[in-house]
Amino acid sequence: MNPQRLALFSAIVRAGSISKAAATLGMGKSVMSRQLAKLEDDLGARLIQRSTRRLTLTEIGELVFAQALDIDRAVANIEQLTEQHQSEVQGRLRVTCPRPLGQRYLVPLLVEFAQRYPKVEVSLSVDDRMVDLIAEHIDVAIRVAHLEDSTLVARKLSENPRVLVAAPTYLARAGTPQTPDELRHHDCLVYASGARVFDEWSFSRDGITTPLRVPAKLQINDGMALVAAACAGGGVLVIDRLLVGHELADGTLVQLLPDYQLRAGQPVYAVYPARPWLAFKTATFIAFLQERLFA
Repeated sequence: MNPQRLALFSAIVRAGSISKAAATLGMGKSVMSRQLAKLEDDLGARLIQRSTRRLTLTEIGELVFAQALDIDRAVANIEQLTEQHQSEVQGRLRVTCPRPLGQRYLVPLLVEFAQRYPKVEVSLSVDDRMVDLIAEHIDVAIRVAHLEDSTLVARKLSENPRVLVAAPTYLARAGTPQTPDELRHHDCLVYASGARVFDEWSFSRDGITTPLRVPAKLQINDGMALVAAACAGGGVLVIDRLLVGHELADGTLVQLLPDYQLRAGQPVYAVYPARPWLAFKTATFIAFLQERLFA
């Protein structure tokens, strides 16, 4: 039996069709079909029932596919082991990140990383959905969340404190609040997702926490859009500090009520699939993020 034919059979099953597998591997569809037929001849059994609409595994085909996956994993582990011992960082690095963090921080750092390691090809997917890292072949995901999936490995990059901010133009017009209760009389910019409006802000001082429901003057379902509204003088905003670090530094926004603590946002993690060996390019990128992301 030719092991290469077994790998092609596995690719066909994972792709769902011969044509898709051929396109992924850069092979002709007819070549792929012939290799599958030869594998079935070698084994003396039909592995796939073919129809015009879909492919269906036979009973023996399911058993063979399970073994083929073990071989695929072994080959991938060998490739990663080899890569780990190389002296240069190289290959395609697939990264995914939520939109606000990607726009604000990650894109400039990816440019720097690619310049530092010219043999790396970086592919970034800026996506707010929870991406399936294994199914979509992602090397590293940046996630702002409390993680529960035990099949993934997570490295914490940063805590995520929140701040209360507003633009000087707004404060000149509406006044500067001195206590949380005064926010009831201010224009507040609030995150909303679907029918849910996050208009309850919590302030802590001297061990006492006070929840406060604020008037939602403007509701937006995007963090960076809320920052833009605050910069335009639209009102007062509670936001992750990492999303307004530049604006606080240059004075476009100012922090309010600094003597009060806000409920922290979700931590920032670098997440990757659990594997026996971590690819050298992935380990190098994670170390780079830990060094540079919030420096």
